[in-house]
Amino acid sequence: MIQAIRNYALRDMISTNFDRYDRLILEALQKDGALTNAQLSERVNLSASQCSRRRLALEAAGVIEGYRARLNATRLGLGIRVVMRVNLRTHAKTTDMDFSSWISQQPEIQAAFSISGDADYVLHVRARDLDSFSNFLHERLLLRSDIAQVRSDFVLKTLKDSDALDLSGIAG
Repeated sequence: MIQAIRNYALRDMISTNFDRYDRLILEALQKDGALTNAQLSERVNLSASQCSRRRLALEAAGVIEGYRARLNATRLGLGIRVVMRVNLRTHAKTTDMDFSSWISQQPEIQAAFSISGDADYVLHVRARDLDSFSNFLHERLLLRSDIAQVRSDFVLKTLKDSDALDLSGIAG
């Protein structure tokens, strides 16, 4: 059965031949990843077994990368949110690889992007307070010899914070 699911996933998912039911399943799981197949079947009007097969195929194809709980950072004491723009001194491949490796080891960095424009990287950082952010900035980031410039913007108000993808153009 697992091989049949993988074959379905490889044949139909990778080529992005999603139908209306695949889109409905993805939309429902984006809103609530903890849905059982029975609950999912009620929302998309398919049998629980069909939902299960489709969900497994979407997972096997890598369309669904996993499930997680969404935590409230402020209620957990991580009230400071900072968007940082970082420039490196040089742009050698080893410098980029070293900085990328360092980024992956920093728990305060929630997201990091290599970008075009006036900065090399954009970092989304969470901290408990100004002191902990200052510690991260002055005692870890700025001590790196490859850093040329850092600009930090503190988030005053979050207007939208969503990981949900717009699936309206995918199918049916």
